[in-house]
Amino acid sequence: MILISSLAGSIQPSATLAAGAKARQLRASGVKVFDFSLGEPDFNTPAHICAAAERAMAGGQTHYTPSSGTAEVKAAIVRWYKKVHGYEFGIENVIVSNGAKHSLHNALAATVNPYEEVIIPTPYWVSYSDLVAMTGAKPVLVSATFESGFKMTPAQLKAALTPRTRMLMLNSPCNPTGTVYTRKELEALVDVIVGTDVIILSDEIYEQLTYGDAKPTCVAMLRPAIKDRVITVSGASKSYAMTGWRMGWAIAPAAVVKAMDTIQSQETSCPSSVSQAALIAALDGPQECVAEMRKEFEARKELVLKRLADIPGLRIAPFDGAFYAFIEVASYFGKTFGGKLVIDSMSFCTALLEQAHVNLVPGAAFGADGFARMSFATSREEIEGGLAKLKAWLAAA
Repeated sequence: MILISSLAGSIQPSATLAAGAKARQLRASGVKVFDFSLGEPDFNTPAHICAAAERAMAGGQTHYTPSSGTAEVKAAIVRWYKKVHGYEFGIENVIVSNGAKHSLHNALAATVNPYEEVIIPTPYWVSYSDLVAMTGAKPVLVSATFESGFKMTPAQLKAALTPRTRMLMLNSPCNPTGTVYTRKELEALVDVIVGTDVIILSDEIYEQLTYGDAKPTCVAMLRPAIKDRVITVSGASKSYAMTGWRMGWAIAPAAVVKAMDTIQSQETSCPSSVSQAALIAALDGPQECVAEMRKEFEARKELVLKRLADIPGLRIAPFDGAFYAFIEVASYFGKTFGGKLVIDSMSFCTALLEQAHVNLVPGAAFGADGFARMSFATSREEIEGGLAKLKAWLAAA
């Protein structure tokens, strides 16, 4: 008998992937499911990006690349940040990985030691705490409130700092809440740690998906004093509908990139050669595709807000980014649906899927048990149909 390691036993499966798997099981049995669980754009990858991949394959670019990515793809990332953010750095400051999640893992593995602490504002993306725990470090969860728009305050950050604090993880726009910190709000947080040795790991994967007057902020650009203590992570999955291509990257001081590269060389050898060619086309090519997707996501956001406003007992904080609605459902705890008592977000979402065939992700997975996350990265017809089913199911309680 093979015993499972303590590490494997301590890590929870991804709640979003698990929710998606449950929906697929129902669909396989012939059930119509309104699935709002996965954070994956429903658009196809733009044609010019696919064409670049086809050219790369036809040209023989199907072999190993340098473990941190080709010089060409790194140069494309350098150009994009200079053009979009005015952020200048060299290719020695870039590493390309197999998706942004892989970049986060490698950044943590390269910089965080066992028994150190990593501050994570909650609600937070499901994988953050487990990725931290895999290093042996301790996730320190700081609860941002509904009333604050799910934004951690400088006072909360200051109170969470200890001599063991190694890193602060930031995510704006945020999964699961859609929260976008303003530049001034991020400057106030950064100012708390300017005089410390704390690293910032800034997950900016949704940076091209902001709405209205909201603007993304490149955290590394905020204060000269912290530029060499920021690791910026982003990727192509959300902005260019390239989830399956697995293209993420990190920008960091050269010594950190080298350490991440050493780790990555042992883990995966290198990122996909074909996907790297596609990423160059995504970053250097026409950007109208991003604007079109962003426009549609914003229209869906407004539809979701309108329909949720018609459902008694639900609340949602204002949000300006990503493609998630983080819905407060706690007013329905203690009620019985189809003979099943709902006591928390898990039982709420389970009953909703089993009885109404609407799939949301429990807020407990994001560190906020009174809520459920809805991804609106799906068609307006699905949104209309799913929220109508949700409204009818809640009314029958």
